[in-house]
Amino acid sequence: MIDKIKGHIAEVESFNAKTKDEIEAFRIKYLGKKGILNDFFSEFKNVPNEQKKEFGQVINELKTTAQAKVNSLKDELDKNQEEKGVYGDLSRPAEPVEIGSRHPISIVKNQIIEIFSNIGFNVSEGPEMEDDWHNFTALNLPEYHPARDMQDTFFIQTNPDILLRTHTSSVQVRYMENNKPPIRTISPGRVFRNEAISARSHCIFHQVEGLYIDKDVSFADLKQTILYFTKQLFGKSKIRLRPSYFPFTEPSAEVDVYWGLETETDYRITKGTGWLEIMGCGMVDPNVLKNCGIDPKEYSGFAFGMGIERIAMLLYQIEDIRMFYENDLRFLEQFKSAL
Repeated sequence: MIDKIKGHIAEVESFNAKTKDEIEAFRIKYLGKKGILNDFFSEFKNVPNEQKKEFGQVINELKTTAQAKVNSLKDELDKNQEEKGVYGDLSRPAEPVEIGSRHPISIVKNQIIEIFSNIGFNVSEGPEMEDDWHNFTALNLPEYHPARDMQDTFFIQTNPDILLRTHTSSVQVRYMENNKPPIRTISPGRVFRNEAISARSHCIFHQVEGLYIDKDVSFADLKQTILYFTKQLFGKSKIRLRPSYFPFTEPSAEVDVYWGLETETDYRITKGTGWLEIMGCGMVDPNVLKNCGIDPKEYSGFAFGMGIERIAMLLYQIEDIRMFYENDLRFLEQFKSAL
């Protein structure tokens, strides 16, 4: 009887199956209520006492071997079916892929770049860690100039001549030093100012500054360029220029766009006036041209600059600038459909 059981163990070990039905038939044959294993257990009472121990061990081995065989055959069959499902049917529907979202700062920056690219402006970039000359002195802000108080600057302690740029005007200086007029460029980038962080201001933000240098460039050219920009970005065709002061432009102006007073939100964001300030601008100061190796008697030009966060807050009605930097997916996923 023991040899017979050992023969079944060898048969179980050599058994193989290709379908679930074959595996189930094998399981019933050995492990079912009326299976071979139960028949052997029923014979246990007829086994001589001196053989009961060995007989019991062999029966348990048969049971363990049969159960392990059933489990291994099922696992192998499931694995083969899974591989066939993944690689066999190429016409199957694809797994849904989460669409990434573009950051609103990037969306607005790309829109501004595209608008100015359509009228011939290229894109120029420069280092975020800048020296005093390109960030201040070349822009008509010599040492001890009172206008420097307008810039709360992050200086590098080990070298007081090195700082984190406070505006992308430094890129324009570098561009003028290395390119001859006519110059038509915009300089988008991140800038740094030592300001308290609140809902309306941050120590890190982004700017886009534009520069046009050529012969006989006038303030009228500047106004028409800005009017074109506001029509393209905001769909607004009414602007006003208010006299202002910037050390590197003369004359200088602040640009307001008429937002309107059609909704309660319009009243709130314009403080009931209908006008919104969007940028600063002006004619490039002759001293700046001279510092960059351009003859101010032969060439003139205009410059303008705006904060990307401010434009994005207007376009998307975002009330807190800090939301741009918190990486909250609930906020960022709202911009999935934007290009």
